[in-house]
Amino acid sequence: QVQLVESGGGLVQAGGSLRLSCAASGRTFSNYAMGWFRQAPGKERDFVAAISRSVGSTYYANSVKGRFTISRDNAKNTVYLQMNSLKPEDTAVYYCAARSGGTYYSVPSRYDYWGQGTQVTVSS
Repeated sequence: QVQLVESGGGLVQAGGSLRLSCAASGRTFSNYAMGWFRQAPGKERDFVAAISRSVGSTYYANSVKGRFTISRDNAKNTVYLQMNSLKPEDTAVYYCAARSGGTYYSVPSRYDYWGQGTQVTVSS
């Protein structure tokens, strides 16, 4: 199995920035596509961004496109989510996830492994 640990969450004012990190265990990190999801109280877990295994193609939810950037460093077994121009509606627990293959990148059930989450709070 793969273990994922998120970090970098915190409290930020609207318009500010945060960078989330997700460190993965194991030596096969490059074989997994990675995704970021978020869940606010009383809401479903929503797709935020994903990055593919081989060529690093990226995908974004419309709500974050142009503000967030997903990237990965396979040598460090780490995926990042750079979040700029944050809005109060971005407040949520953010989770990273890994999948060994396939499509449906925006669907949580298609991912095999999940981190514990990190809280992001954006004040108005």
